Amino acid sequence: MLDRDTSLAADDDTLLGECDMQTYRAGGPGGQHRNKVSSGVRLRHRPSGLVAQATERRDQHENRRRALRRLRQKLACELRRPAPDAGTLPDVVLECLIRPRKGASAGKTRLEVGRKDRRFWPVAAVVLDLLDAHTGRLSDTAAALGIGTGNLVRFLTSDRHLLAATQRLRHAHGQKPIH
Repeated sequence: MLDRDTSLAADDDTLLGECDMQTYRAGGPGGQHRNKVSSGVRLRHRPSGLVAQATERRDQHENRRRALRRLRQKLACELRRPAPDAGTLPDVVLECLIRPRKGASAGKTRLEVGRKDRRFWPVAAVVLDLLDAHTGRLSDTAAALGIGTGNLVRFLTSDRHLLAATQRLRHAHGQKPIH
């Protein structure tokens, strides 16, 4: 049984344990070393069947890290779950909801999580679940998170893969794309 959220929150070794890893010779630029060793990495996530690969580095370990990062991105963007009930957001999302005390945005809750933060893809998965549950409507999704629509749009456009998943969801529900 696939628990997407557990896989997303897992450390690299645990996630790698859920995968079949294949190494292969990656062609292309990189010199003699790249063409002699199996530095390309392909991961197939057994529970979901999703595949991620990396070939751009000459180092197999670096390619494995990149493939794991791409697998997390695919898990978040391609697998939907029922949205959490109102008022019961997962802890990973609640940790990223900030209420500034000073400045122009004092008292307004904001979703703040950077792309390099380990929580980014788990949060993105929940936000996409909510967007799907609210038929692609940004204002309703933002209200469910307790944040402003502008803050939600900034989050959804902060990563090109997340934006593409958002656009696919909105298109599927008959909504216009985000510009």
